[in-house]
Amino acid sequence: MNVVRLATRRSPLALLQARYVQDRLLAHDVVAELVLVETSGDITLDVPLSSLGGQGIFTVEVQRAVLRGEADVAVHSAKDLPSTTPEGLTLSCVPERRDPVDVLVGRALAGLGPGATVATGSPRRRALLLERRPDLHIVELRGNMATRLAAPERDGIDAVVAAAAALERLGETSRVDERLDPAWFVPQVGQGSLALEARADDTATQAMLALLNDLDAYEALAAERAFLRELGAGCSVPAGAYATWDTGVLSVSGLMIADDGSSSVRHRVSGRDPEVLGRALACTLRDDLEGSSLPGWRH
Repeated sequence: MNVVRLATRRSPLALLQARYVQDRLLAHDVVAELVLVETSGDITLDVPLSSLGGQGIFTVEVQRAVLRGEADVAVHSAKDLPSTTPEGLTLSCVPERRDPVDVLVGRALAGLGPGATVATGSPRRRALLLERRPDLHIVELRGNMATRLAAPERDGIDAVVAAAAALERLGETSRVDERLDPAWFVPQVGQGSLALEARADDTATQAMLALLNDLDAYEALAAERAFLRELGAGCSVPAGAYATWDTGVLSVSGLMIADDGSSSVRHRVSGRDPEVLGRALACTLRDDLEGSSLPGWRH
């Protein structure tokens, strides 16, 4: 049997994701060993994610383990990845996507009284909640999924926002009080997907990973990442994008929204080329922003 080393974060959810990849590879007679990596995002739990630099804080150390030859594959939640792949690595595989939507745990939105407290560490989720319910009190929440799911039972928190895919992997879908409609609550880029990176010169490992690749999921993620890449560092407002296939046509919905939810722009494009669609969506939203009152946009 072939043997491949999978680099992964140590969190319970990350380990479940890596073991899922491990099991899928074993079905193809590939033995996978786990290489556990501690990331800066896992170490620093008392600081809001936005203050730590956002995307990359859960992935950089995992990527470095592969680049240094300590592992062969980096296993990520795709939503944690920056929009560009580091030199020396390639995004080789995106397995079948899980449910990409956000959910409420604790209470449904309609069941939250005036001034209720909702916990999330995501600026996008915060802004979208305030767009629909500006009366809500939104508080920061960090920690592993078990810690976050327990929040509605303590500290005066009425509900938390979580990813449906994470609850699926943890076997906690019974905790969901409401699925948030992605037409309004546009998911984060890559939410629900895993992203597997290998060294760019490691063609043998790339061939192994190709056995697990879901082309629809791969191209949907490519469109969403192209959207994020086109927005670039000049965008300081929360954003989301969600790509889906329907009878051979790829549709990508995008969102940019003010931090306080007071204004937003949305658009949807359809076609067949993921990169072209993602970039076009970002350009359209950028044009809409320039003609709107939405704060936070910088060239």
